[in-house]
Amino acid sequence: MGINKPTGKGYGINAVSFTLNLKQIMMKLTATVFLLFIGFFFTPAFGQAVNDQGSHAVDPRVRAAVFQVLDEYMDTFNAKDLDGWERTYQFPHYRLASGKMSVLEKAGLRSSEKVFGELKKTGWDHSKWDHRNIIQASADKVHVDTGFSRYRADGSLIGHYESLYILTKENGKWGVKFRSSYAE
Repeated sequence: MGINKPTGKGYGINAVSFTLNLKQIMMKLTATVFLLFIGFFFTPAFGQAVNDQGSHAVDPRVRAAVFQVLDEYMDTFNAKDLDGWERTYQFPHYRLASGKMSVLEKAGLRSSEKVFGELKKTGWDHSKWDHRNIIQASADKVHVDTGFSRYRADGSLIGHYESLYILTKENGKWGVKFRSSYAE
């Protein structure tokens, strides 16, 4: 490998060295094309999501509306008021938990016993938000990093669950469109 003594044609690179250099060049070219592809196709999508369509700077009116919905969400959940709880949703409503995606097409398709019965079997009495942080926002969609805890009637902790809520403004109304949590 390496440079040979000059030949009559003036080429000073042998075939093995040329093949290795060609492979290195092709790898670099492939990597460059890949990075250009990623930049070309994905930067506009991510860039617009943050710069043009949403940001970490949240309009105070949006923040207030979103937190009001989340307060109503938790209050109606704790009151075991299924109709009120579903009024805080947008439909179709999506939930990703326990490795399953569930879709609720419209309000009124579930019974209170089914929704709250399993929780009651665990000793659940109520839940509380531990934190709610808006991590991205636009005028009509907000991503909220949340954490909540479930408690028994005596105040003892059942568990703490991290989650992501996506709220959307549809037809002039804010509501919970998507929930992803580690709760069962």
